[in-house]
Amino acid sequence: MTFHLRNDVSIGDPLTAALGFLERWTVQPADASGPATFGELDLRLANRGGARISAAEIAAILERRGAIERALRTIAPDASLARPRVAWEPLNDLFNAFADIRGVGLSKMTKALHPKRPALIPMLDSVVQRYLQDDDLGAKAPFGERAVALVRGYKRDLDRNRNELRTLRQELAKRGYEVAQVRILDLLIWSAEAG
Repeated sequence: MTFHLRNDVSIGDPLTAALGFLERWTVQPADASGPATFGELDLRLANRGGARISAAEIAAILERRGAIERALRTIAPDASLARPRVAWEPLNDLFNAFADIRGVGLSKMTKALHPKRPALIPMLDSVVQRYLQDDDLGAKAPFGERAVALVRGYKRDLDRNRNELRTLRQELAKRGYEVAQVRILDLLIWSAEAG
């Protein structure tokens, strides 16, 4: 099986590439507080997964807790980028709840939100953002719109590799790794960057 990324990059053995990351690094922690709530524990667990959210940033995010939870409630817990229809407007609202928080960008936000909707929200760290640069509206674009544009671009890559991702997910599950297709694509992007 060959996995095709952008710019004519192919991964000839995506299973080995994904396993390499899963065996070496901790997978993002599971949802800490339930699918419709968002609190300090979620942010602390995101930090354990590498988010590096400071105490001041945690406090600022928690001031937006009501808006974050309202937006989460409008998105089904099992929402997935692998489905034909995606609730883009509610996702935009969720991302906008993090807008203009000093020090909190796309990476920290998506690392905190990924466990809430693991099949929907990719982790838009610097590597993934660089990979999606053709879809990036730029830092001057409204925060939510920029994040949604990147996730839309991410979905196109996911859709292009739908069958491969489904097979990879099944193979990883046989080896004890239950990860969403969104996370597998993250790992493969990282793999291509490291290679």
